[in-house]
Amino acid sequence: MARRYDSRTTTFSPEGRLYQVEYAMEAVKQGTPVLGLRSGTHVVIATFKKAHSELAQPQQKVFKLDDHMCIGISGLTADARVLAQYMRNECLNHRYIYDAPMSVGRLVSQVADMSQQKTQNSSKRPYGVGLLVAGCDEKGPKLFETCPSGNFFEYYAMAIGGRSTSAKTYLEKHFESFQTASVEQLIQGVLD
Repeated sequence: MARRYDSRTTTFSPEGRLYQVEYAMEAVKQGTPVLGLRSGTHVVIATFKKAHSELAQPQQKVFKLDDHMCIGISGLTADARVLAQYMRNECLNHRYIYDAPMSVGRLVSQVADMSQQKTQNSSKRPYGVGLLVAGCDEKGPKLFETCPSGNFFEYYAMAIGGRSTSAKTYLEKHFESFQTASVEQLIQGVLD
C-alpha cells in the first residue's frame, strides 16, 4: 500500500506522511556522524571519517562558507555540495552588498526555506542531507541543524548522522560543562 504514496514528494499517505521526506531523513541517519558543540565564546564542528579501503579517498564532510561560518554534513554529499555552493554565494552577495558578514541565523533560515520548497514540488526530491551550521556573528557563536523537511533548530550541542543517538546521550550528560568551556575543552568534548 505504501508504494502508491512514495513516488512523489507532494503525495501524502493516508496516515499523513510524506514518504520521500522520510527517505531523505533516513539518508541523514545513515550518513557520517557529525558533532557540534557551542560555548559562550566558541563553536566547534567535528566529523568522523568512515574506514574505507586504503585506495579510496574520503569525501569532504566539512565545508567553509565564509570567514565566520562552516557546515558539517551527514547524508548525500552531492546534495551537500549544492547547498554549500548556494550558502557560499549568499554569504558573498551579502558581504558585497552590505560590506558585512551575513548573520548565521538568516542564512540557515534561507537554506531551510529552500529545503522546504523541495517538498512542495512534485517534480523535485528533498535534499538527502542534514547540516550542522556553525558560525559567529554579532550575537556570538551559533550552532544550527537543518533537516531535509525544511525544519531548523538552534543548539548548544548536537549530533547528526549514524550513531548519533549515543553521541547525543554523551552530550546530554556533559551539557553543563560545555557552556563555559574553552575551545580546547570543546575539541576534547567532541573527541570523547
